[in-house]
Amino acid sequence: MTAYQDDIEAIRALREQHGSSWAGINPESAARMRAQNRFRTGLEIAQYTADIMRRDMAEYDADASVYTQSLGVWHGFIGQQKLISIKKHLKSTDKRYLYLSGWMVAALRSEFGPLPDQSMHEKTSVPALIAELYTFLRQADARELDLLFTQLDQARAAGDETAAEFVQSQIDNYETHVVPIIADIDAGFGNPEATYLLAKKMIEAGACAIQIENQVSDEKQCGHQDGKVTVPHEDFLAKINAVRYAFLELGIDNGIIVARTDSLGAGLTQKLAVSNEPGDLGDQYNAFLDVEQISESELKDGDVVIRREGKLLRPRRLASNLYQFRPGTGEDRVVLDCITSLQNGADLLWIETEKPHVEQIAGMVDRIREVIPNAKLVYNNSPSFNWTLNFRQQAYDLLVEQGEDVSTYDRSDLMSVEYDDTELARLADEKIRTFQRDGSARAGIFHHLITLPTYHTAALSTDDLAKGYFGDDGMLAYVKGVQRREIRGGIATVKHQNMAGSDLGDNHKEYFAGDAALKAGGKHNTMNQFG
Repeated sequence: MTAYQDDIEAIRALREQHGSSWAGINPESAARMRAQNRFRTGLEIAQYTADIMRRDMAEYDADASVYTQSLGVWHGFIGQQKLISIKKHLKSTDKRYLYLSGWMVAALRSEFGPLPDQSMHEKTSVPALIAELYTFLRQADARELDLLFTQLDQARAAGDETAAEFVQSQIDNYETHVVPIIADIDAGFGNPEATYLLAKKMIEAGACAIQIENQVSDEKQCGHQDGKVTVPHEDFLAKINAVRYAFLELGIDNGIIVARTDSLGAGLTQKLAVSNEPGDLGDQYNAFLDVEQISESELKDGDVVIRREGKLLRPRRLASNLYQFRPGTGEDRVVLDCITSLQNGADLLWIETEKPHVEQIAGMVDRIREVIPNAKLVYNNSPSFNWTLNFRQQAYDLLVEQGEDVSTYDRSDLMSVEYDDTELARLADEKIRTFQRDGSARAGIFHHLITLPTYHTAALSTDDLAKGYFGDDGMLAYVKGVQRREIRGGIATVKHQNMAGSDLGDNHKEYFAGDAALKAGGKHNTMNQFG
């Protein structure tokens, strides 16, 4: 028997135990409601999705072609529609996740209004968005199963056993819209205790994977902005431990920690690391500092110095009281960050780069894998990159390397539309198309995400509609550009009442009140115009 049939029988037995007082309870209706509410708590979701991610990580270790992907979303409805589209077009949610971007929480979900990505938004807005996303994904399950239940009832009423068996098999083998979320906790929003408390809330809301970065909390910057300040390794490892303790306390023993390093673009540190002996982790961190050798007689009041190998070294301290690293040390610091994080509890890595270049990423990963052979990345396919320009420049450089004539191209102006129909542009676009596949095969990228795609798509589609609707096209801009495309593309939102749960509510009313139910989906409902 299936879980659905088991529930029917269990509820039927309960009804019999309670006698006539439960006469109004239909066991199959109750079983349907159970099927539509598979996940009762966020912790159930966190455990279910953690198991998925661990399975996917093992499969990637065995075959680098089976990488995973996600798109960043900023509202439950956007996440829901993404998963509905994936199921419609690709038939399965396998290897497809959601990403929760701290940037988009700051820009779109703060009570203060739009904010820069500097951890100034309310940290409670992060678990609130996780809970909202899973509420919408669970509603997508309920709606889709409700449609199947309606089909089942119609097949039974028509006496079509074959159709009824087919629909029943779809119900029994139903694939949920609930998928893993990789959730951005920024730099932890404070000290390790603050990180632990927020991580708990995120996990309780359903997060199975938490991404944390090695920037300072109070001076945190967007990964693609200047002025980034990192912390010594011991500070960062304490926060990794805090997240792990949160997972363990809540019973999600296989929760995933993504350790992000911003060291490639971060030239500053807020404080010097504590070092107890030469070569320890603190000493390695301090060794990257920009210093000048001085004598004891050159010491000034207020100077901070480091003694190494019998020499006095004075770190260059800025007016902001920050210390700077030596130029050119970024990649070495990234490699040390990544190895150290994996050796101290992290499961996956995130290297924030300034451009999408497979060989640059691979060069660092190769070094990491000399120490940690199964090191894997989560990589940000960021909208902060100018993908067209970057890959046209890479294509230009490749043609030069191959001895091709590039005299018709101006490398400094390759974004120009005049190059759109050239061989160079086609080569660049092909490299963009295969970037994720190539990065996973060559550079250890287990998970590809775009942090802010739905921020940009919302703006672009709104611009298209506003331009036409308030211009000469009037209502045709909406009908031709939106509704007609929805109808012909089979977009669920064309029946927006159904999408919001109207039919689901009607069925519940019938469960509760039988023939006396006042339902909204009758013959006068205009949604019937859409078939």
